[in-house]
Order: sequence, then C-alpha cells, then structure tokens
Amino acid sequence: MAIYREKDIFERRNAANEAKKALLARFKAKPAADDPAVLARQAERKAILEARAIREAEKARLKQEKLAREAAEKAEREAAAEAARIAAEEAAAAEAKIREAEEAERIALELADEAARKAKRDARYAARKARVGRTPPGFSAR
Repeated sequence: MAIYREKDIFERRNAANEAKKALLARFKAKPAADDPAVLARQAERKAILEARAIREAEKARLKQEKLAREAAEKAEREAAAEAARIAAEEAAAAEAKIREAEEAERIALELADEAARKAKRDARYAARKARVGRTPPGFSAR
C-alpha cells in the first residue's frame, strides 16, 4: 500500500514554473503571420465567409421572390373573390327584380279579380234595387 505524501512548497513552485515554461514554448512555437500555412488558413476562412455571404444573399433573394409570388397570388385570389361577389350581387339583384315583377303581376291580377267581383256585386245590387221598385207579378201595390 502506497503512503500518501503531500507535496511541499518547492515541488508546487517547480510545477508552476514548468507549466509557465510549457505555455511560453507553445506560444513561441506558433507560426508567424506571414507563414504560408497561416496565410492559407486565412484565405480558406475568407473563402468560407464569402461563400456564406453568397448563400445568405441567395436565400434572401429567394425569400423575397417567394413573398412577391405569394402577394401576387393573394391579390389574384382577392380579385377573383371580388368578381364572384359582384356577380353574386348582380344575380341576386336580377332575381329580386324578377320576384318584384312577379309580385306586382300577382297583385295586379288580384286587384283585377277583386274589381271584377265588385262589379258583379254592384250589378247584383243594382238589379235588386231595380226589382224593389216594381211589384212582383201577382202582388198589388198599396
């Protein structure tokens, strides 16, 4: 069984110094800005960004075209609906005129029939009045 031993201050300090040296070595090992590998990576990143910008512009253009197309279709549908509504209103107005004409004809026939009945009634009344003035045969006037 191993015995646990705490690190003393010197060991901790040496470990920290080693870590700092490793960090510095890594930083110094970085290639310079004019290194061909760095320039190639920058060019690649720039190409990626340009391609992304082109894709986004194309996407925005397609979206605008889609919105314009949908707006045109909506306007066309609304125009068709408006035309259908106007046609329905005209048909309803024509039907209402026909019904009014039929109603006026029915009323005129009813009035003519009523006038004919009244004329018959008046004729019967006049005949009755004419008969009242004369005495029926077989009766004597007093």
